[in-house]
Amino acid sequence: MKSSTALGLRLGLFFFVVLVAAGALGLWWHDALSPVDAYATIPKTFIINPGEGVRVIASRLAQQGLVRSPTGFFLLVKLMGIDGKLQAGDYRISPSMDTASIARELTHGILDVWITTLEGWRDTEIATELARDMDIPESEFLKYAAEGYMFPDTYLVPRNATAAAIVQMFTDNFNKKVTPRMHQDAQKLGMPFPDVITLASIVEREGRTEADRPVIAGILMRRLKADWPLQADATLQYALGYQPEEKTWWKKSLTDEDKKIDSPYNTYLHTGLPPGPIANPGLSSIQAVIYYQPSDYWYYLHDASGAVHYAKTIEEHNANIAKYLQ
Repeated sequence: MKSSTALGLRLGLFFFVVLVAAGALGLWWHDALSPVDAYATIPKTFIINPGEGVRVIASRLAQQGLVRSPTGFFLLVKLMGIDGKLQAGDYRISPSMDTASIARELTHGILDVWITTLEGWRDTEIATELARDMDIPESEFLKYAAEGYMFPDTYLVPRNATAAAIVQMFTDNFNKKVTPRMHQDAQKLGMPFPDVITLASIVEREGRTEADRPVIAGILMRRLKADWPLQADATLQYALGYQPEEKTWWKKSLTDEDKKIDSPYNTYLHTGLPPGPIANPGLSSIQAVIYYQPSDYWYYLHDASGAVHYAKTIEEHNANIAKYLQ
């Protein structure tokens, strides 16, 4: 009799603990999903960066005072089955919104658009990207864009931004990344800064790695000082323009006939720099020109794998051609 009574007490205690725990969990869950401030009237800007996971988003929401519990947000998103639907972008979120409303909001209604432009793109390639993602006519962007100064980066662009406003964003970023110190050091090269950017745009297209670019910049600088033609394929590719069969702005294989075209951008025929940049260089290529690496090399080429091979004499260069390109 005593054992059954003891068993009953233990069961009763167990169920009591379960009820208390369930009640506490219910209270926590209710609190976790409630608005941080039901009377808030001013929304906050919240940005989800590309590739961010739910845990990071939950943590940052809590840090910015938009949800009460990052764990609550994480669990709710999992229960709602929308963890894979949260979209990168710029949102206006109010602390008066409950967690479920915020979770749903982050799956749609993006106010801004992420635009990524790559190092070495020419303005026309950026224009194509904007036309596709922002419905901005290519001609409208090209009317304002300055080749060489549309700094390659990832931008969060308002959906209603004009072409002129986007160009300003790119230019402002260029002026931010290219520091006053870099401008000062560039003066030591003895060439106008626009020429530095023109040469950097060539290095961007000719160099493949962080290690190669300063060396290639040094070779091109050496040729300029010696009044040699640069003979840079990239400038010729720029002059040739869009290749319909290859569907690219940069022709892959140049012919001897290509090297005869009449263009100020043909650095096989003309000495000195072309009239202006041929692409938009990244910071690495701009620095490669300003802080170029002197060497005894006069020539370079890339093999089929993209590796660069240097030469001090035309004989060495011709041997590299025979070894790596034929």
